Amino acid sequence: MDRLSVMRAFCRIVERESFARAAEDLGVSPALLSREVKLLEDSLGCTLLSRTTRSMSLTGHGRLYYSEAQRVLAEIAALEDSVRAGAATPRGPLRINVPHSFGTTALSPLLPRFMAEFPEIALDLSFEDRVVDMIEGGYDLSIRIRPWLPDSNLTARAIAPVRQRLYASPAYLERHGTPETPDDLTGHAQISFQLSEDADSWTLTGPEGAARVPLRPKLRLGSSLVLRDLLIAGQGIGSLPDFIADAPEAEGLLQCVLPGHELARRHVYAVTANRLGADAKTLAFVEFLRAALRRE
Repeated sequence: MDRLSVMRAFCRIVERESFARAAEDLGVSPALLSREVKLLEDSLGCTLLSRTTRSMSLTGHGRLYYSEAQRVLAEIAALEDSVRAGAATPRGPLRINVPHSFGTTALSPLLPRFMAEFPEIALDLSFEDRVVDMIEGGYDLSIRIRPWLPDSNLTARAIAPVRQRLYASPAYLERHGTPETPDDLTGHAQISFQLSEDADSWTLTGPEGAARVPLRPKLRLGSSLVLRDLLIAGQGIGSLPDFIADAPEAEGLLQCVLPGHELARRHVYAVTANRLGADAKTLAFVEFLRAALRRE
């Protein structure tokens, strides 16, 4: 027996003073309502309605049950209205998991603007390069940067492309020479990212098509920011996404290697646990980030 459904049906019977009229309102048969009220009375161990062929009236227990049922249903309605309002208005706590490198280089400068636009959202940001279980971690949203995402029960929205290319410092290239083809990379000091989808090779796409370069790195790192710093320090050649490489390249600290070639293009994905998880505050953040990255 669905207690809440039966409670609503009982109140409708009392208000309409008729099983038939209540059944018509609810789109069920009078016999079904009669059976449900009997089950309710049996479960409570008392009679709620006195019924004859001509009339129906509440017993003392029935008046108490009706009064309290009205209160309970009103509280449930108020709760549902409150949740709907919260889902429709960008407010409340928002827990987000973000890759450390993306969070510190691309997201951090945008946070003051977001907080000014949405003052009723309380951000709780976690920075972690490894993919986390967002449901177990209690996150509303996870930002992931991948060429693609595997099928899962999660809902992913691609919000911005990410270009991935090879870089080295001008000093390194002056000492060791500038590679002219992907094959030339095998003779250079290589620095790789541990968390890459393919940490053992670089697959470069250029005018001649795709070329796979096996990696024998002198360093394997779990941080793109440390990788950037070592490249700037002239320790070798490595791959970086544009949101990390653009600033040092503009300052002349890094130089793109094989500028006509790119690694697999990635995307910034906004991932939620399910479709219903994308409430107003979550969608506000996703759309803000999409618009901001488009402008940047």
